[in-house]
Amino acid sequence: MNPPFPPSDHFDGRVFRNPRQHVNRSWGDVLRWKLQAKPTPWPETVPVTPADPLRGPLAVTAVGHASFVVDLGGTVLLTDPVWSDRVSPVSWYGPKRVQAPGVSFARLPRIDAILLSHDHYDHCDLPTLARLAAGGVSRVITPLANGDLLREAGFPREAIVELDWWQSTTLPGAVEVTVTPAQHWSNRATGVRNGRLWGGFMVRSGARSFFFAGDTAANDALFSEIRSRAGEPDLAAIPIGAYEPRWFMAGQHCNPAEAVTVHRVLGARRSIGMHWGTFQLTDEGRDEPVHALARALSDHGLEPRVFSALEAGTGLIA
Repeated sequence: MNPPFPPSDHFDGRVFRNPRQHVNRSWGDVLRWKLQAKPTPWPETVPVTPADPLRGPLAVTAVGHASFVVDLGGTVLLTDPVWSDRVSPVSWYGPKRVQAPGVSFARLPRIDAILLSHDHYDHCDLPTLARLAAGGVSRVITPLANGDLLREAGFPREAIVELDWWQSTTLPGAVEVTVTPAQHWSNRATGVRNGRLWGGFMVRSGARSFFFAGDTAANDALFSEIRSRAGEPDLAAIPIGAYEPRWFMAGQHCNPAEAVTVHRVLGARRSIGMHWGTFQLTDEGRDEPVHALARALSDHGLEPRVFSALEAGTGLIA
């Protein structure tokens, strides 16, 4: 049988991999982590005041975790949409949302395209995607091999654009979306580990640009290449949470200090921190990413406004 995609430095004909540094954690590693874990307790709930999405030439409103409503001069994008109460294969067990979505689903504007970075449950939430498909969202852009999940959610084949790293597509309004590499992995409860590609997105609309990193570990060479090939973004969304313990997480999630380095290597004019404060996935406290980000910015001599950790229901116009 011929491979579904051309072999490359990140696809061997069957599964995908990180070409520079790939880490596959075993179930033994997971067991070791859980037996040794001393997670900092999170609050049961965190108050949120839902907001209407900001509008502008480059405006971003935080829904929570990695979900943002992004307006680029009238073209509205939605990143890794999750409105469910849990991120899990089942609705009754798994990491539970501690803050309501910062934008109520009923108040979403018309969505021109969804950017789906990879298949993990805290980024690829099929119940939310099914609601968006039923609501008429007509375009989803995602890395290779994620189309089966989107079809399962109810999107027709013609709505799904699967791209390899560095491939691009253009949306109405001359908005160009390029899938960029990330250092991560993929898996769900069933299927082949790393059977679907992961990535980020560089989005350009006229003179404005937005970068969404997806899930990623730190990797100076990778982000230097993104800067060289895709340009410096006006605004970057970079993960700052789900990073402890480092021996387990360093190969897949950057910590706040590493996120600041990613910001600098990218040459981003401003950045926002994501992937924190909504679901307790790892051992650090809920607010620790915010405090660690502030320390890292101070260590680099950067002003706090340059890289802010947006709470759900807040946003900025860059």
